[in-house]
Amino acid sequence: MTVRNGSAPPNVDDGLVSHQVRVPKTADLIAARLRRQIIKGELQEGESLPPESALMTQFGVSRPTLREAFRVLEAESLISIRRGSHGGARVHAPDNAIAARYAGLVLEYHGTTVGDVYTASALIEPPCAALLARKRTDADIARLRDLHEAAEEVKNDPMALVEAQAKFHLGVVELTGNQTMTVLAGMLRHVVDLANKTYVAAEASLPAQRRAALKGQRAHAKLIDYLEGRDPEGAQYLWRQHLEEQGDHFRTGPGARDLLDLLG
Repeated sequence: MTVRNGSAPPNVDDGLVSHQVRVPKTADLIAARLRRQIIKGELQEGESLPPESALMTQFGVSRPTLREAFRVLEAESLISIRRGSHGGARVHAPDNAIAARYAGLVLEYHGTTVGDVYTASALIEPPCAALLARKRTDADIARLRDLHEAAEEVKNDPMALVEAQAKFHLGVVELTGNQTMTVLAGMLRHVVDLANKTYVAAEASLPAQRRAALKGQRAHAKLIDYLEGRDPEGAQYLWRQHLEEQGDHFRTGPGARDLLDLLG
C-alpha cells in the first residue's frame, strides 16, 4: 500500500516521498489480539480458547483466517492445537524454554559453544546473589532453604539432582525481583541444564561427576549462609567461583561442544 500526501501523484519536482506501508493481514491482527490477552493473563495457562465458531463470530472472520491466526500463535508456542471431536486450542504462557529455543537459534548460527553460555551465566548470576544479600527477607531465606533441602532429598538421583539444583539457581535470581535478569538467567539456565543432563546421562557413574554435584550442594548451602548474613561481597565471590568451576568441563574439558551439537 502506498501512502501519499495530497491527491496528485508525486513526481521528482514536487519533493514528495512515497512510503511503502505494510497493512497487517486479518489473521495477524487476530493473533495479536489473542497474544495480548495471553501476555496480560486474561487467558490463563491451560485454558481452552472458545470454540472456532464463537471466535469466528467474535472477530467476524472465516474459518481459514482464524486457523491462520492459530498457526501464528502455535508457532510461537503460545497455544497448542488438539485435533478431533474433543480438540481445540489450549493456551500456554511464555516460559524460559520458549525464549531459550529462539535465542538458541541465533547462538547456534554464530557457532556459540556451551562453554560460552556457562561464562555468560557466571557473569549474570553472581551480581544477583550480591543484590539478594542486600535486600533479602526471611521469606527469601526460607524459600532457598526449601529448594536446597529438595535437592538434598534427591542427591542420589543424578538427573533429579540436576533439576533440583537448577531450581535453586533460578531461585537466587528470581528472588531479586528483577524480571529482566530472571528471563535472561532462565534462558541461559535452560541451556546449562540441558548440557548437565546430557553429561549426567552419558557419565552418571563417574565418581568425578558425583563429587562435582555434591560440591555444588555445599556451595548452595554456603551461599544461603552469606545471604542470611547480608554479605554481598562474599555471596558474589562464592557464586562466581561456583559457576566458573561448574563450567570448566564444558569450556575446556571433554564436554566442550557447540550448541548446535547439543540442541540439534
